Amino acid sequence: MAKNKKQIKNIAVQTSLSDKSIIYSVKRIRFGIILTLIGLLIFLIGVRPDIIGMDRSPVFGFIQIIVMLVGLAIICIGGYLTLISLWFKRTPSIAAEIGIRLISTGYVVAVLSGMADIIGFGSHPFPYVVPYFGIWQARGVQIGEGIIAIGLLLMFPYSRSTLFNGKHDIAPQSNHR
Repeated sequence: MAKNKKQIKNIAVQTSLSDKSIIYSVKRIRFGIILTLIGLLIFLIGVRPDIIGMDRSPVFGFIQIIVMLVGLAIICIGGYLTLISLWFKRTPSIAAEIGIRLISTGYVVAVLSGMADIIGFGSHPFPYVVPYFGIWQARGVQIGEGIIAIGLLLMFPYSRSTLFNGKHDIAPQSNHR
C-alpha cells in the first residue's frame, strides 16, 4: 500500500538517451499549474474587470494596473514552481538558471512599465494628470511578458545538449589524441 502511494506522488519516465528513470513530483507540478491558473484569472480580472461586472471607469486605471501586475507575479511564481519541479533531484542547467533570471528581469520590466506614471517617469505624471495605462506602457508590459516567456522556455529540461540537460558540471570527453 505504501508503495502505491509513493507511485501516485511521483511518476517515473524513461528517457530515450539513458537507462535511468527521471522522477517528477506530481504534487509540486500540480500545485504550480493551479497557482499559474489562479494568477491568470487575477491577471484577466485586472485587464478586463467587466468580465465579472466590476468595470467602473472608462480608462485603464491604477487599481487595474496593480491587479494585473499581481496576477502576472502569481503567473511567474506558478510557472517557476512548475518548471523547477521538472528538475526534481537534479541540478538545473545553466540555461535554466538564466531562465530564472530572465523571469525576474521580465517581471521588473513589466512592473516598471506598468507603474511608470506613478513612479514619475511616464508620459502622464501623477500629480498633474490622472494616471492611466497608455500605449507605451502597454508595449513595455508586453516586452516584459516576452522576456518572462523566454525565461520559462529556457527552464524546460531539454536533454539533447549538455547545456540544457543539467550535466554541465561534467566535462565532455574527447576522442582526439
